[in-house]
Amino acid sequence: MKNKVKSLANKKWVSTVFWLAILVIVWEIGASMIAVTKRTPENIMPHLYQIIEAAFSPKPVANGMSATMVVLTSARATLVRALGGFLLGAILGFLLALLMKLSGIVEKLMFPYLMLIQLIPVLGLAPIILAITGDINKSRIVIAAILSFYPVATNTLAGFKSVEKDKYDLMFTYAAPKRKIYIKVLIPSAIPYFFTGLKIAAPMAITASILVDTLQGDGGLGCMLSQSLKHAMSIYVFWLIVFFSAFIGIFSGYLMGWLEALVSPQKRGIKRTKRKKGGN
Repeated sequence: MKNKVKSLANKKWVSTVFWLAILVIVWEIGASMIAVTKRTPENIMPHLYQIIEAAFSPKPVANGMSATMVVLTSARATLVRALGGFLLGAILGFLLALLMKLSGIVEKLMFPYLMLIQLIPVLGLAPIILAITGDINKSRIVIAAILSFYPVATNTLAGFKSVEKDKYDLMFTYAAPKRKIYIKVLIPSAIPYFFTGLKIAAPMAITASILVDTLQGDGGLGCMLSQSLKHAMSIYVFWLIVFFSAFIGIFSGYLMGWLEALVSPQKRGIKRTKRKKGGN
């Protein structure tokens, strides 16, 4: 019996279900306490069943659209901007890490500025980028790219630096050119670190896009979030956006993990080993 309990506790889905149940209980207690106080406006923290009802309700809340349609329509604009910024930041981050590995001078010159950019809050960065680009949509993409840029660059650089000296010595023994060393040793070794950066950057790009939407308007999840808080539409739109954003952020992390499993030779090797053990 004890062995069965231990094996059950070791399964990932059991832990997920447990913490999800705790979250639901805490949420419902909080919603019940707020309902008793009868605050104005009402339903500032509704029960979960009310949010689910609002998600499936065909009742129009803005421009003849239901709450779910408002969220999905706004999400398209936000996610396209976030994706554009994420891809731009990931590519530039990888290239900069490569340059910093190739040249110590580039690393010394660029690394302090990378740290400095991350210390500036998005709220302070948005007006600066808007003034430079002169376009709201471009500024959103640039901000998402900046927030994606740093984790990808720093993690990839750490991957390049993690290569053991023995591997270098082996390549030098075979008189391998520098290009071959990077292709055969450095880049494959940096792939897990690169994807670690992507897992951090993907949710950050989405968060940045939503946050900038709240500041600059012109559609998007953040704009709808702000309007629903001001009660220009149903408060349930606010909570649907919160849950939708959380889901997309978690999904983006899992998506990066799935892509890593397809690309990374280390991950494929681990999977094959597990399959062999399972077969035995």
